[in-house]
Amino acid sequence: MGSLGAILKHPVDIYPLLKLKMAAKHAEKQIPPEPHWAFCYSMLCRVSRSFALVIQQLDTELRNAVCIFYLVLRALDTVEDDTSIPTDVKVPILIAFHRHIYDHDWHFSCGTKEYKVLMDQFHNVSNAFLELGKGYQEAIEDITKRMGAGMAKFILKEVESIDDYDEYCHYVAGLVGLGLSKLFHASGLEDLAPDSLSNSMGLFLQKTNIIRDYLEDINEIPKSRMFWPREIWSKYVNKLEDLKYEENSVKAVQCLNDMVTNALIHMDDCLKYLSELRDPAIFRFCAIPQIMAIGTLALCHNNVNVFRGVVKMRRGLTAQVIHQTKTMDDVYGAFFDFSCMLKSKVDNSDPNAIKTLSRLEAAQKTCRESGALNKRKSYIIRNEPKYNSFLIVLLFIILSIIFAYLSANRSSY
Repeated sequence: MGSLGAILKHPVDIYPLLKLKMAAKHAEKQIPPEPHWAFCYSMLCRVSRSFALVIQQLDTELRNAVCIFYLVLRALDTVEDDTSIPTDVKVPILIAFHRHIYDHDWHFSCGTKEYKVLMDQFHNVSNAFLELGKGYQEAIEDITKRMGAGMAKFILKEVESIDDYDEYCHYVAGLVGLGLSKLFHASGLEDLAPDSLSNSMGLFLQKTNIIRDYLEDINEIPKSRMFWPREIWSKYVNKLEDLKYEENSVKAVQCLNDMVTNALIHMDDCLKYLSELRDPAIFRFCAIPQIMAIGTLALCHNNVNVFRGVVKMRRGLTAQVIHQTKTMDDVYGAFFDFSCMLKSKVDNSDPNAIKTLSRLEAAQKTCRESGALNKRKSYIIRNEPKYNSFLIVLLFIILSIIFAYLSANRSSY
């Protein structure tokens, strides 16, 4: 659950948090009995709890394919991210990774914590992959091959221009969007989406992660990971790592806002992609991460704390998004709400203010023209009711009873 302070400040989060906790327990009980599938779904819960929750919405056949697709690409990403692996070892592994997924015995020890477990026992993922339908296997192999080659290219090349940045993000995330669209199509549940829209879905998420994770990436040991394009950051500092120093705070925030503005260009494509989905489960699976992305960008914009620590949506708000995102109306409402939040933070003296506002207003226009904003009440940005001390005490009593009930039920299984 969320922290006590956050719950007191946002009591409206309590019900969604409880729902999220119960959904997480349900997901744990859905783990298949076969050892290799049990490993895959258990690992999915460990490397991405939120993804593991959303994936449970999918039909079993498609869920299995998406689970393996995610783990294969997570393993590939683990190889790329491990800065301790020498380049002459890393590059051939990345290029050949699409062949390793057919090998029952292949594994490669790298990464840390749960990612090391994934790599050490990768044969379980391969065994599950080989049980998927041929259409799913071909889609996963194709994307893995293209992504591995792209990652290898950027091991040997820095991200200099904005075109480089878009190309890198295409390889590591845009291809994920293309792959998922192929899996949805192979399932027979969706038409094949245009590559440009699928690519934007991935780029919007990846650029958000790159912005949010600046400090973690720049402080990576033994070698920094640098994904912000020189074409942007060189306008503000001499070296990318200079952004983290307090004396450069003004320039750092201006650079950050430039990066956020660059990411906003993908909003309209994301809204179009989501509006064309037919299957409700696939829709939720795709929509929730996109709302989380625009919410994260709203928090990061003009926020110097990106260079001091971790900036992310509070768990209660995440729970609200997961709980309430069911239709395209909800997506339009959330994008409108978070774009309003971001717009309120734009400093007119910022070098990118005009461009930022233009992109936000374009997305807001799309949301307004959908007609959805007239049908529903905003559920993310609002004045929350004030609670007196008696209600807060009562709230904790009720919460304690609920937790006691849940604990008793858990111990009876």
